[in-house]
Amino acid sequence: MTKLITAFALFVITLLSAQGQAPTTETKVSKFEQGMGKAFELWEEEKDSEASDGFERIAAVETTNWLPNYYVALVNTTTAFRTKDKEKINSLLSKAQNALDVEMIKDQNNAELYVMQAMINTAWIVFDPMTNGQKLSGPTIEIYNKALAIDPNNPRVVFSKAEFEIGGAKFWGQDTKPMCTQIDKAIELFATFKPETAFSPKWGLDRALIAQKNCK
Repeated sequence: MTKLITAFALFVITLLSAQGQAPTTETKVSKFEQGMGKAFELWEEEKDSEASDGFERIAAVETTNWLPNYYVALVNTTTAFRTKDKEKINSLLSKAQNALDVEMIKDQNNAELYVMQAMINTAWIVFDPMTNGQKLSGPTIEIYNKALAIDPNNPRVVFSKAEFEIGGAKFWGQDTKPMCTQIDKAIELFATFKPETAFSPKWGLDRALIAQKNCK
């Protein structure tokens, strides 16, 4: 389980470098784009609480756009991975779950939201593996399977599922080769993946390359 915790600590670092950057453009931008860009800047500066608040304010206005609440969940979940205080983790993951629930009610056909739910579950497992490991491991695999059924060519789905399964396989002393094959596949998918918008999720490749190296 220590290996799993270390893996997700590295994952958070690489995620921030890949996703936590404000898209830049020389063209006139909307208030939504300005707000999102500012929130990303705060996140990149490791001002997690301020970034979360920024995304939350945008979500309150842009009620038909799933991305602001997605990032509320993502910021708070990645912060929880780096936190040891039980009360803070409860607060962070509760905020993440509440934001995600808002979007899941609207749309049960978004693979990125399922990956986000699996990440929240994983944060709980990493925090208290003895209590939450058995309770959440099975449901988390089911969540990944749902995401895979919705979007089998999404590299984050393929990679995140494989890495989660590797953590479990190492814990139980099982063969990780099938998961490593899926990580190879995810890297191929990253090469052709195109985010729908400048703010759509694009994280994962850096961590997948590290995971691929560890596989070898």
